[in-house]
Formats: sequence, structure tokens, C-alpha cells
Amino acid sequence: MDLGHRDARVIVTGGAANIGRGIVHGFAREGARVLIADLDAKQAEAVAAEARDLGAAAAEVVAADLTEPAAGAEVARRAIEAWGGIDVLVNNAGWSQPGFFAEQTDRALWQRTIEVNLYSAFGCTQAVLGPMREAGRGAIVFISSDSAFGAIRQGIYGSTKAGLIAIARTIAREHGRHGIRSNVIAPGLVIPDEGTEVGPHSVWAAGPDAIFTAEQTEYVLKQQALRRLTTAADIANAVLWISSQNAARQVTGQVVAVGGGSAMP
Repeated sequence: MDLGHRDARVIVTGGAANIGRGIVHGFAREGARVLIADLDAKQAEAVAAEARDLGAAAAEVVAADLTEPAAGAEVARRAIEAWGGIDVLVNNAGWSQPGFFAEQTDRALWQRTIEVNLYSAFGCTQAVLGPMREAGRGAIVFISSDSAFGAIRQGIYGSTKAGLIAIARTIAREHGRHGIRSNVIAPGLVIPDEGTEVGPHSVWAAGPDAIFTAEQTEYVLKQQALRRLTTAADIANAVLWISSQNAARQVTGQVVAVGGGSAMP
């Protein structure tokens, strides 16, 4: 089936590594035009080059701290300046530091988690709604997490990811009349492919063991129905489907868990 993404104008936040990189690659293979908004300019440029090699009609980079007040507007402006509009926004930018809830008492950690995971999505979403309303169509995808439904060592992070679900459903109800669809993909644990660059700003910069040790990963897999790791490509395939006007034109306000059955919302 033709998903209709050829020449689509797509923004992927946090597109320089892991899940975001996989999403960029997915749209590139469909022939879309992709703007990568990421704090790590060098890594984002490397992913943009990969996207062009994979068949992207165009690939651009905006190096930005998306927690800054004007960053979302600048990202949207750059996409409109380059391509005249925005068809898809993927709010993927995120940050986490696993830890037991009773021990994560550092308010600076709370603030950073909230700003990266929620403020960046607030700003970018508000910035694209006007252009999408004018066009009478658009798709917004929020990358949440199965930790949004409750997970050990993910209390602060999971709370922000649950917040994304509320935002997505609010957008769906408020803007469906304008032809804008808003949905959520909730990944399970996705570990970067061995040997791939993630850049110094990634939560994975210190290596997978800094986030999930082999023993912790095994524990996660034991709770999952399919008993296999989720990949960035798995998430990308779900994003491509749910953002497609051809394949998912009547789907909005929904949460799709892509984690092998680790969560079943």
C-alpha cells in the first residue's frame, strides 16, 4: 500500500539518535522531506546524510534546544520556509534518568525531565497547528512510552510520557474539525543498535548499561508477551502508518503500544 508520504513535509524532533533516527530513516525510505530538530547538530547532520542516501526527497537540520521558548516556532518557520508547509510532526525528543521514585528527589532532575519531554512537545505542537489548520490537514504523532502506564524505575519519566497522551487526545478533540489527526505511539524498551553513534547529548551516550544493564533488560523481556527487543524500525513503521492520510485517515486520539506486549493500553 502506498502510504502517501512521498514529498511529505515532516518534522522529527530528537531525530539524531536511536528511535528518532529510525523514524527519520523510515520517512526517508518513503521519499519524504524531513527536517531533523535536535540539540546535537553534528549527529543530526550525519543522520540527515543517511536520510538522503536512503531516498529522502530532502533532509534538513535545525540545531535547537527545544526547551527554549521560541524553539518550536523556529523549527516550524524553517520547515515552512523550505517547503511551504508541514504535513507531519513527530514529537520524539525526550530524556530520562531511570531511578526509583522514592529516591529521585532532585527537583532539577524533575524540571529537566518535564521540560525536555513536555515543554518541547508543547512548543512544537502549538507552532504547527496554525499552518496545519490553514492547510486543512496534518498529522501529529507523540512518542510516549510504555512507562506511561506505570513501570519500575520510571516514575518521573513515565509521568511526563503519560502527559503526552493527554496532550495528544486534547489536540485530537480540539482540532479534528480542521482535518488534523493526533495520535500516540508508546514504545517499549528500544536500545540503540550496537556500534551506532548517538552523540554526546543522548541518554545513551554513556552506553546501554548506563540506562539498562543486561540483567535489567532481561527482566523487561520476561514481562513482555513476545519476548524480543523492540527496534527503532518497529517504532518507525508504526509512525509511518499512523501518520499516513491514506492508511490511517480515520484514526485519531489513539495510543498504539509497540513493545511486544510489554504494555496493552
